Amino acid sequence: MLLDGLITSKTRNKLLLKFFINPDTISYLRELAGEFGESTNAVRLELNSLTNAKILNKEKVGNTVAYKANNKHPLFKDIRNIILKSVGIDKVIYSIIENIGRPQLILLTGDYANGRDTGIIDIVIVGKVDKSNIEKYIAQAEKVIDRKVRYLTLSEDEFDKLRDKFQKDGMLILWEN
Repeated sequence: MLLDGLITSKTRNKLLLKFFINPDTISYLRELAGEFGESTNAVRLELNSLTNAKILNKEKVGNTVAYKANNKHPLFKDIRNIILKSVGIDKVIYSIIENIGRPQLILLTGDYANGRDTGIIDIVIVGKVDKSNIEKYIAQAEKVIDRKVRYLTLSEDEFDKLRDKFQKDGMLILWEN
């Protein structure tokens, strides 16, 4: 990730990605440690640093503590934009909007929508698009961002039928006309 040179803690990078790609994500210490393959102590140290800086909020839920991005932090939008740019999602969106027609909606789904950096970006493009050129522009974006992009194009009617499934599985609106 592009942030590796700026933020040297891999655990902190993973936490920022987890909480700022999808700011509605709520996670717990043990869940994060398992997902990242890290010790609970390593994750706890970074969670404490981020909550002390008020970048993350924490809330006691029963016997556990839940963590979430602090969307009221003055740098929230800036941090989120940096995270999205470091993943390269902004370049994918720009390439789609500029070159393949008039989408009504572009969604992020899959692992990145759930805050996991797996190297594969799943997007759904809703609306009228020129499918003949989409492969070319997606391939160009993949070279720039060094990630695989999987896409699905849907008409507005098709999306309306599948909306509940996408919401249940996790989706983020990246661009809306």
